[in-house]
Formats: sequence, C-alpha cells, structure tokens
Amino acid sequence: MKKDLLTIKELTKEEVFSLFEDAKELKTNPGAHRQDLKGKILAMIFEKPSLRTRVTFEAGIYQLGGVGIYLAPQDIQLGKREAVEDVARNLSRWVDGIMIRTFGQDIVEKIASEASVPVINALTDLYHPCQILADLFTIWERGHKLEEFTLAYVGDGNNIAHSLIWGAAKTGLHLRIATPEGFEPKREILEEALSQGADIKLFHNPVEAVKGADAIYTDVWASMGQEAERETRKKIFMPFQVNMELFSKAKPSAYFMHCLPAHRGEEVTDEVLDHPRSIVLDQAENRLHIQKAIMRRLMG
Repeated sequence: MKKDLLTIKELTKEEVFSLFEDAKELKTNPGAHRQDLKGKILAMIFEKPSLRTRVTFEAGIYQLGGVGIYLAPQDIQLGKREAVEDVARNLSRWVDGIMIRTFGQDIVEKIASEASVPVINALTDLYHPCQILADLFTIWERGHKLEEFTLAYVGDGNNIAHSLIWGAAKTGLHLRIATPEGFEPKREILEEALSQGADIKLFHNPVEAVKGADAIYTDVWASMGQEAERETRKKIFMPFQVNMELFSKAKPSAYFMHCLPAHRGEEVTDEVLDHPRSIVLDQAENRLHIQKAIMRRLMG
C-alpha cells in the first residue's frame, strides 16, 4: 500500500483482499495483536461529529497497543486558526499517523501531501473509504464471492455511493445505483470506474435496481452540511425509501445494509432496519476490524 489511505481508488484488488484477510485475523485473534502498534500515536482530527468513527479508531489503536488523541473541531479549526499545511507538518513531528474526518477531499489530500506520517481518510463529502471497506468485508466474511454478488444502492449519489463505485471496480462487485434524477453520483467518478471494467448500472426507479439483488444499501438523504435541504430532500427521496415492499423485491435471502446513523421512517423503515436480515450492526462492528488492519498496515 501507499503511505496513505485517501480513497479505495488508490488500492489494488490484491491490497483490498489482503486487508480483508488481516481484518479477519484481527477479529478472530485480537489477543495475539495487542502489541502490534505498541507506543504508536494516532492523531484523530474531527471536523464532523461521529459515534462509529471515533469509537472504532480510538478503541482500535488502543487494542493494538497504541494511543489515539482526539482533536475536536474547536481544537484546530483547519484553515482558520492555522493553515492546513502547518497542522500537517506539526503533527508529523509528534505522532505516527493522522486520521481525519472533514468536509473537503482537498483538505485530506493537502494534509497527506504535507505530512511525513500516514494519513487515513475517515470521511469527506466525496469519499468514505473505511466505511465501504468494512461493508465489503462484512459481505466477504459471510462467505460470498464479491464478483458473484449484486448490491443495490438506493438513495443519494453521495460519498457512500462514490466509494461503493470504487469498491465495485476493485473487487468485481456488481453494483446498481438508484437515485432521483439530478442526484446521481459524480459523472467523472463513475466514468473512470467504468473505464477500469467496473460493472455498475444507474437507475431512477428503485424497484428496477433492487430486483434480484443480494443486498440493498441505503444512506441518509441529507448528509452533514445539507441540513437546510432536509425537508426538500424528504419529498424528493420518499419514493426511494427502503420499506418492506421494496425489500421484498430483492432476493428472499437479501441483506439490508446502512452505514448509520439512520433516520428511521425516512430512508428506511423500522421493519427493515430491525429485520433479521439487516446486517447494519455487523457493518458497524467491522469498522473496528478493518480500520485496525489499515492502521497496522500503514503505521506498523
């Protein structure tokens, strides 16, 4: 792997599946790896609030023998209190790795270009690579071959959709994406992935997208920073709600997936979110294991 993990696009197919193998080992035999990152320090920059990202990274580095330092939005104020490049250069003198959850992908890329230590993208408005690696690992660990698996993503063409696109390109996953018109993923991301042989189809009808799918995945309709659009988006996206009627159009064995947090009664109903075939908590747990694999690979 390269020094940093900024997008799934930068990984090879072999690196993706190698991370899965590492995550499986770390999940199965956690006690054997409690010294793997002994004495290592991870700086955790948060410009957006988080439950899963903070807890999984902080618990993960601790379980590997290292320490995480939480830096809240008011602690740094990237680009306001201090220039992004100065933050990266200073942190490089003190810590062994930097994890950042922020708004612009350009911020993560700038920090990576200026830092001498590994940088991990824990979410931007454009990509969410750790989440999708955990999601694909969740499918893979259940014994499914990703190149024989069809996942239907229903909702906004956001950072989750963009990272799923690259996840499909790298693993052979068959991806269908259903969005309202005007809310499709960025064309340049889709076209580049398709040029690399990815099997991705776009739909504006969610029923068509989920027919016969092995899993249905959705996300919130208004991401962080889009709160002002929430009521407008609810009206546009309501036909894309994953309810039992839509869920029934997929395979009888299909999983329901969501990166969480979920807005119950909006993008998904309680019946689907709490369904026996909902694997959202497995996805959430596997954030811990895949991120441990990433930290060990980059910081070890």
